[in-house]
Amino acid sequence: MKADRDVIIIGAGAAGLTAAQYVARANLNVLLLEELAPGGQCLIIDNLENYPGFPDPLPGVELSQKFEEQAVRFGVDIQTSSAHSVSKKNGLFQVDTDNGPLTSPTVILATGAKHKKLGIPGEEEFSGRGVSYCATCDGPFFKGKRMLVAGGGDAACDEALFLAKLTDQVVMIHRRDRFRAQKALAERTLNNPNIEVRWNTEPKVIKGSAKVEEVVLWNNEKDETYSEKVEAVFVFIGSIPQTQVAKELKVELDEAGYIVTNQRMETNIPGFFAIGDVRSTPFRQLVVAAGEGAIAAHAASQFIDELKGEAYV
Repeated sequence: MKADRDVIIIGAGAAGLTAAQYVARANLNVLLLEELAPGGQCLIIDNLENYPGFPDPLPGVELSQKFEEQAVRFGVDIQTSSAHSVSKKNGLFQVDTDNGPLTSPTVILATGAKHKKLGIPGEEEFSGRGVSYCATCDGPFFKGKRMLVAGGGDAACDEALFLAKLTDQVVMIHRRDRFRAQKALAERTLNNPNIEVRWNTEPKVIKGSAKVEEVVLWNNEKDETYSEKVEAVFVFIGSIPQTQVAKELKVELDEAGYIVTNQRMETNIPGFFAIGDVRSTPFRQLVVAAGEGAIAAHAASQFIDELKGEAYV
């Protein structure tokens, strides 16, 4: 049975676009599927100042366009279509899309993860203008300013500690009376003189004009509401990895629901790779995602080389 493509990549963020261009440069027939617009999380970043090769802050939209233009120049076929499921039939992967089923011997999943949101007034309005879900990306813009961190897990503590290097005015709130984070990490957070932790506290409204200026907080133990002046709100209440499309394959997941891979980005299903924010990784950044895309493309190319002579070719 002949496959429709050598490689199908699902998701056109930094990871997927990088993988696509590397696959295309290996002279393989690659299809990149994206249900929205190429760029992924990069599209919602106001300014990037830590991506290698760009000394001046760069709008995320502009970097996304450069990723896309480069991939297209190498011959990548990008289609706007949702991938609904991936299954394995007759030795090939079948990807069911809006435009019908497509087959390939290899699939690279780059569907990312969606940040859990507070769901309060002002959150969407000030996203990119003081509301952020990435301290490494946006923290330096608020150096020396008063910042609020919402969350109580490992990510919240990690990011609060990072922000505490930039300012001595970090207010960290958690809706419970203790952190969910690992003990050692929680203790470092509590002992940091630049972080003020407030228990049993939840954000209710984010206010401002052109940017964030204050947050209305609620103490759920005392049932008291008050306002806090801040210039940034960092939300770390968890992420939801977008793994639904691979459910039928029974891909191995970690405790948080992210896909487990080896260093070659291979999952427990031969020929199925995962990269970017959908993958179990200790550090989620654009530069990391791009690197993972290159690794997966190389591994997928080698996987196809090993299949040469099979019926699909």
